[in-house]
Amino acid sequence: MDGNRVLLWRHGQTDWNVVNRFQGHSDIPLNEVGQYQVKHAAEILAGMKPTAIISSDLQRAKFTAQALADLTGLQVSIDENLRETNGGLWEGKTGKENREEDFQNFIRWIDGEDNPAGTTGEKRSEVAARAVGAIHKALEGKTNQLLVVATHGGTARCVLGDLLKLPLSHWGVIGGLSNASWSILQRYPRQWNLIEHNAGSIPEPVYGEESGAASPE
Repeated sequence: MDGNRVLLWRHGQTDWNVVNRFQGHSDIPLNEVGQYQVKHAAEILAGMKPTAIISSDLQRAKFTAQALADLTGLQVSIDENLRETNGGLWEGKTGKENREEDFQNFIRWIDGEDNPAGTTGEKRSEVAARAVGAIHKALEGKTNQLLVVATHGGTARCVLGDLLKLPLSHWGVIGGLSNASWSILQRYPRQWNLIEHNAGSIPEPVYGEESGAASPE
């Protein structure tokens, strides 16, 4: 897998995002702003010459992925393992409502504990396992790829935490992704490195890393 890069691309804005409503597996479409966001982002990502695109099966991610596919000629490979966290009983409710109705459970989850979201939903460790599995499957036997993964904010954070080998309780230190923004991980011989986070422009090389090399060895 050496040399491979994984670009985690969050879907564009939805009406539920605007009011802070837990989406989870609910299949909510992009709104007009979201459609504009992904078309603008796709123009930038196309210039980075991705080699493959995989996407969650939820329409907000599929539409996002297709905007890039339309510019690059690549096919989108759909994988339900890239879905957002199943939010259980929290889905469709705002953060305020979930705090009021399920305070202890919701706060534990916000604080990074590995309890199931919304009592009947998924644990973060479960989300990470399925999403990272989908990424490894897409990269199997390949090197020097740029794999674009059209996914969701919570899922992206779980992937980042897992691939960067952070303790699960510390995954929350990774800031969220804005709608239609992305993070890039690159595989080096020993580990995955986070080389861009919550970006919306073409990555610039990191010169002077450790007062020496342009990139980690």
